[in-house]
Amino acid sequence: PDAKVAWLVVLGTIPICVLGLLLRDWIETTFRTLALTAVMLIVFGLILGWAEKRGRQTRGIHDLTVKDGILLGFAQAMALVPGVSRSGGTITVGLLLGMTREAAARFSFLLAIPAVLLSGTYMLLFKREPMTAEQWGMTIAATAVAFVVGYAVIVWFMRLISHKGFGLFVIYRVVLGL
Repeated sequence: PDAKVAWLVVLGTIPICVLGLLLRDWIETTFRTLALTAVMLIVFGLILGWAEKRGRQTRGIHDLTVKDGILLGFAQAMALVPGVSRSGGTITVGLLLGMTREAAARFSFLLAIPAVLLSGTYMLLFKREPMTAEQWGMTIAATAVAFVVGYAVIVWFMRLISHKGFGLFVIYRVVLGL
């Protein structure tokens, strides 16, 4: 079952890679408006709240199918538009697919690993001047700190959604969008 989930993560990573490369000029220019970001924060926050209420929340992470992996991959790719949260998009679609809150969040975080690593690698290799040894050291240190903090936040977030749901996250997105 874990190998199946790993393959679904690989499959779900393809849409964001392909669309990120195809739409990179729009992502860096046309999509970068305050109005679009604010609207996406509000709209996708409200959709998340609706999905939590509507979703059956009966399916676990090992119940995912290839179709689910592809749909969750396209949900992740929506985050190429500023204001659409990568995790919020995948969790929302996961809930609409009948996943439990915990399973949707867990798969979302697993799906983030290759997407974030590939995005960072792309930026390092193709979007910057060559880095000095000092810059490499700072980048490695910042990555290590981000990993530790990110892991702690994930543990906290999983506890929060297990007990409280996504209501606070929905409110946060709407207020931030306004």
